[in-house]
Amino acid sequence: MITLSAKWTSELVNQPETGMGYQVVSVILQDGRRFDQTAVVEGIITEIRGLDEIPFTEDQIAQIILTHDKWDFNAARSRSPKAAER
Repeated sequence: MITLSAKWTSELVNQPETGMGYQVVSVILQDGRRFDQTAVVEGIITEIRGLDEIPFTEDQIAQIILTHDKWDFNAARSRSPKAAER
C-alpha cells in the first residue's frame, strides 16, 4: 500500500467517489507506465487490478486520473493465488 501525500490527496478529495469510501484511478508514472484500475481508499493506494503488489513508489507518480472503472474487488481476490493460500 502507498499512502499518498497532500500533493495527490488534495486533488482527489475534491472529486467524487467511485463507491463508498473509494475511488478508482489510473496512475501514470514518470517513465510512461500506466496502471489502470487502481483503488484509492481514503488517500491510500490499496491495490491494482490483476497485480499482487504495487510496483511503484509515490515519487514515481506523474499523474493520477480519476476514472471510476469499477471491478468486483472481492471476486478478483477470491481467484488470486494469494486467496488460494489462505
